[in-house]
Amino acid sequence: MTLDKGWTNYLPSVSDMNHAKKTLLMIAGLFVAAKSAGAQMAQNDGEKNIVEVAVAAGTFNTLVAAVKAAGLADALSGSGPFTVFAPTDAAFAKLPAGTVDALLKDPTKLAAILKYHVLSGKVMASDVISARSVKPTTLNGAKLDIKVKGDKVHVNGATVIAADVAASNGVIHVIDSVLLPPAGK
Repeated sequence: MTLDKGWTNYLPSVSDMNHAKKTLLMIAGLFVAAKSAGAQMAQNDGEKNIVEVAVAAGTFNTLVAAVKAAGLADALSGSGPFTVFAPTDAAFAKLPAGTVDALLKDPTKLAAILKYHVLSGKVMASDVISARSVKPTTLNGAKLDIKVKGDKVHVNGATVIAADVAASNGVIHVIDSVLLPPAGK
């Protein structure tokens, strides 16, 4: 696995037993969340690519439609590896009325937003949990702010509700909100 070279600067010392116990509890919680994602994510043993996993799940219809409208389906079906923070249909439903329809008519803006949900490389939940806070650069060029708060991982305020969903070309982390890049990105 390859991580941003700057990520190693964020790795804390694990000599504190309380920190180690909390980390283990969070990892266990994320694995339970990922396992319970079976209702959201179709059974997948890593043979399907990211797009195929999202299609099979049935809870990412808006995301899949957006990926296709933005012309990114072939890229996200490619060899990767990629890390995708995938908003559910319910996450897209939280956007103001008309937003999704407007974005589907503007493939350039839509592609910029979708690329803000994707990292080059495969980043597992345990990588983030051990670091506690990271700021990786997305495919759109802007950075994400990923933090562990309590027993949850947050990406720019969105909560990871299922982690480490395997795909043949990377990994998917399911999030409860759509990520919007900073102005100008």
